[in-house]
Amino acid sequence: MVKTEFILLILATCFYLTPLFPIFLKAEDSITPPQTISGNKTLVSPTQNFELGFFSPGNSTNRYLGIWYKNIPKQTVVWVANRDKPLVGSGGSLTFSNDGKLILLSHIGNVVWSSNSSASPASNPVAQLLDSGNFVLKDFEDGFEGILWQSFDYPSDTLLPGMKLGCNFKTGLNIHLTSWKNSADPSSGEFTYSVDPRGLPQLFLHKGNKKVFRSGPWYGQQFKGNPVLRENPVFKPIFVFDSDEVSYSYETKASIISRFVLSPSGLIQHFSWNDHRSTWFSEFNIQGDRCDDYGLCGAYGACNINSSPICECLKGFEPRVSGGCVRKNAQVCRNDDAFKLFEGMKLPDSEEFLTNYSISIDHCEAECLKNCSCVAYAKLDINASGKGCIAWFGDLFDLKQVSVNGQDFYVRVLASEQDSSVDKERRNKLLLLPLAISVSIFSTIIVSALWFIIKNWRKNGAKEANIQFSVGRARSKRNEFELPVFEIAIIEAATGHFSVYNKIGEGGFGPVYKGQLPSGQEIAVKRLSESSGQGLQEFKNEVVLISQLHHRNLVKLLGCCIQGEDKMLVYEYMPNRSLDSFLFDETKRSVLSWQKRKDIIIGIARGILYLHRDSRLRVVHRDLKASNVLLDSEMNPKISDFGMARMFGGDQTEAKTKTVVGTYGYMPPEYAMDGRFSFKSDVFSFGVLLLEVLSGKKNKGFLHPDHKLNLLGHGWKLWNERRALELMDPMVENEVPSSEALRCIQVGLLCVQQHPEDRPTMSSVLLMLDSESVLLPQPRRPGLYSERFFLETDSSSRDRLNSASNDITATIEEGR
Repeated sequence: MVKTEFILLILATCFYLTPLFPIFLKAEDSITPPQTISGNKTLVSPTQNFELGFFSPGNSTNRYLGIWYKNIPKQTVVWVANRDKPLVGSGGSLTFSNDGKLILLSHIGNVVWSSNSSASPASNPVAQLLDSGNFVLKDFEDGFEGILWQSFDYPSDTLLPGMKLGCNFKTGLNIHLTSWKNSADPSSGEFTYSVDPRGLPQLFLHKGNKKVFRSGPWYGQQFKGNPVLRENPVFKPIFVFDSDEVSYSYETKASIISRFVLSPSGLIQHFSWNDHRSTWFSEFNIQGDRCDDYGLCGAYGACNINSSPICECLKGFEPRVSGGCVRKNAQVCRNDDAFKLFEGMKLPDSEEFLTNYSISIDHCEAECLKNCSCVAYAKLDINASGKGCIAWFGDLFDLKQVSVNGQDFYVRVLASEQDSSVDKERRNKLLLLPLAISVSIFSTIIVSALWFIIKNWRKNGAKEANIQFSVGRARSKRNEFELPVFEIAIIEAATGHFSVYNKIGEGGFGPVYKGQLPSGQEIAVKRLSESSGQGLQEFKNEVVLISQLHHRNLVKLLGCCIQGEDKMLVYEYMPNRSLDSFLFDETKRSVLSWQKRKDIIIGIARGILYLHRDSRLRVVHRDLKASNVLLDSEMNPKISDFGMARMFGGDQTEAKTKTVVGTYGYMPPEYAMDGRFSFKSDVFSFGVLLLEVLSGKKNKGFLHPDHKLNLLGHGWKLWNERRALELMDPMVENEVPSSEALRCIQVGLLCVQQHPEDRPTMSSVLLMLDSESVLLPQPRRPGLYSERFFLETDSSSRDRLNSASNDITATIEEGR
């Protein structure tokens, strides 16, 4: 009997609890009055993309109402309601007010936040979290659904697909991103990212009231002057520009999880989720290089990252003492004027401008010419209609020379400064006769010179002529550099006839001497030795490459000297010699404080990024190591020795060689074993160098009493044992915060991973080092992490390596 009653009791309990099962089995995506969200209760969007509830960032005890990704392991918050009014303690609840608005109450019942909708009171309000990440307040009345308020209109630091930035002229909303104060404090930071509402559709980043970045205006299908904000395999940008609104948004392709984030430091970054690695992957940041710093070159100054210096006045303008540029001739608009064309530019910014989207570019020129205050004009085709223009009436700022996505614009100049087509044609005809005469004379000289060379042919003379003609051909083919050629007498006088007292080092190329030119400038002279493993090809390679590369973190080539067997390269002198002379010296290493090491790391990374992406050439260095990083008087790093470097074509990502060149301990496995090299080869070498800077130890020859691993293997072992901080140099371990040290070690291990495709790009490396908010993937096993990775190489190669010192570049030839 008791058993029967017990069974009946269970059945009755199940009967009454059955209606409640869905509550436990399925998360709710919405609430209605009088329901609330409090404690650990959350809303989850219909397909479980997003979750809304209370959270506390980092180690903070403050509580916030926010939205985050539901199925991503590390909580990634995309929206915060009460970011500037945190809840203290465990109390707080989200509920409805009497007029149907959403309100957030503190533990004592004070309203901390509300959905500030100006609509009339809602009769049947519903708050719902959508799969897009948008939290909406809707009202159902007479069978119709209307949105009263939505979180997408009030973003925090994150732009999600479908969310708009811009101005809604009907509602008066100005929708923009505002950075967090720091990674543990979501309150409003210093930076805002928004669309310019004044009629010129472009994106601005402000620090307070100061402009710090500008995208350039929208033109047809993309922002001109910013190549990353265009359609790509990840997302498609959308721009709306009409009488109702001006807004920027984007939609993702396929099923990619994507977001833009404005970091506390002011970086605008795009992330996508990598399921395979279970981490966020930084695709790019919108600010590409230093030329993206707003107004860097002042009025009428154009920035070109591939030039040195990077700022240059527009033609017809000259530097002004107070900064920027000013017209050379102030007589503009007093005589007949014309407009000078500037090509491939990011269009300028100005406090005063006018736009007209219905007139042609020719009409625009005519209208600008009528007004003396109009200083420049350009085509501005917002909606791909083929018409539209912009005219500027104030000083022009934030000009940038760009390699892609550039645009033409026209600046007012004196007619005498602008060549007419008639004048050009007349001048060309006048030049034909003397040109023909010059060609005839020049041909005669060349034939005579060749006869003289053949008649007086000698071995040394032949070699000298061969070098001179080869270099000359390189110059005429590229027509991009003019490298000064020093007389041998000047070099001999500067170096004291290559005195042993002026010898400051020796590398794979040969001895290096310090010298001083008659002007007083100190120089470093690399002299190719007869026993050098490098020869004519490496010499020409360095001349052709470095003369076209200009960056603050690359050593500057001043000229060359070729006479007989003597071949020399003349560089700027680096008083602090090379990085290895400090880093691996027990006494000098104390000079390298943590801040100085960090500056050196960042400087090297910027130099490599310039080679890979930002220079007019795309260069793989192939011999990056501590002895090839020179230090100037202020200990700023400069990458040197480009004899082994290779240029890549526009679409080229990898190449293969039968002759492997590089330095034992810095070469990646795919290059050392198979001769395959790419930009990721330099990333590997940088990773080795980074770990050496952190530890103060060499990778090659690293010894540990407990194992036979090299520095890479030792670092990997410590990382897996959660003892990574033991890798740090004891001289700086008390200077560096643990989190910063671990981040740098993790970046180094990511760079030296076995497979090239796993290694980050240099742009990602810089982002990882610069920003604490970037999430880093877990590193995988390093390549060549045991100290003997050439055991399978043939005997002749191994003998050559064993006979070479660690600091000398080794060449390993296959097929012997």
